[in-house]
Amino acid sequence: MSTPLTWTYDDLPDQTGRTVLITGASSGLGLVVADRLARRGADVILAVRDVEKGRRVQAELTGATEVRQVDVADLDSVRRFADRMHDDGRTIDVLLNNAGIGAQTRTLTPQGYERVFATNHLGAFALTGLILDLFRPDRDPRIVAVGSNLYRRFRPRTDFDDLAAEASFSPGGAYVKSKVANLLFGAELDRRLRAAGSPIRSFLCQPGMAATPMNATAEGLVQKFWLHVGSALFSRPAETGALPLAFAATSPAAETGVLLGFAARKKDVRMHFDPLYPPADDEALAARLWRISEDATGVRYLDPQRVR
Repeated sequence: MSTPLTWTYDDLPDQTGRTVLITGASSGLGLVVADRLARRGADVILAVRDVEKGRRVQAELTGATEVRQVDVADLDSVRRFADRMHDDGRTIDVLLNNAGIGAQTRTLTPQGYERVFATNHLGAFALTGLILDLFRPDRDPRIVAVGSNLYRRFRPRTDFDDLAAEASFSPGGAYVKSKVANLLFGAELDRRLRAAGSPIRSFLCQPGMAATPMNATAEGLVQKFWLHVGSALFSRPAETGALPLAFAATSPAAETGVLLGFAARKKDVRMHFDPLYPPADDEALAARLWRISEDATGVRYLDPQRVR
């Protein structure tokens, strides 16, 4: 395993000629990465749910940027987005599956799935498969999953069959489960890409606790108290929290099969290359989640039986 690495935005490679698609790019970590990559010459596609908000933040960015609408919680919206990308003849070099939410109450998507899991995992799974053929093979193509190290502190549920969360729902449990799914999916994606002989690589990263608009979803005195305590002990500014995302998307030093990101200690902002721990390292569970995700989204790709 590689030793921790000091890496800053000054180390960003020149991105001229590269096209980077970032979901959830109108705020938080996604917006920070969009800004930094556009400054380094990338053509950045801000894939956002709210187009008006996306255009407002776009006006503040320097460099080549484009706003496109997609609601990753709605699989019909994901399909329309992918169709428009194909119709317009677009190609990409990096897909950063950054869009993510937390929620206090159980709500369902138009397809009847619990919204946190649908947004954080199912939408990313479907989008990746639907635009996989748009990657240029010769420009270091990458897909980045944004997970969380919370799965090592809390026992995550892996009842991925209950996609509507009918049996039970808790705000923290739903979020951590979706982040475990991100790690399982990203690791399985890399294995399947390698088996298919694809030049695309799938990276896993985690920003630690960062000061982003998602923190505003906390409700009640208890949640707000623990968020305040956690922020004081662990939270970093969004500009810092976005470093692992930019590192995974661009750095030649980034590695697959490990979780790229910070240690828990707030002052340690080196890039760590952490092994995956249970259940994120469970290849059988990852394959099962893949099958469940295919059935739920109707998007099927990288079947290992076809590439043998």
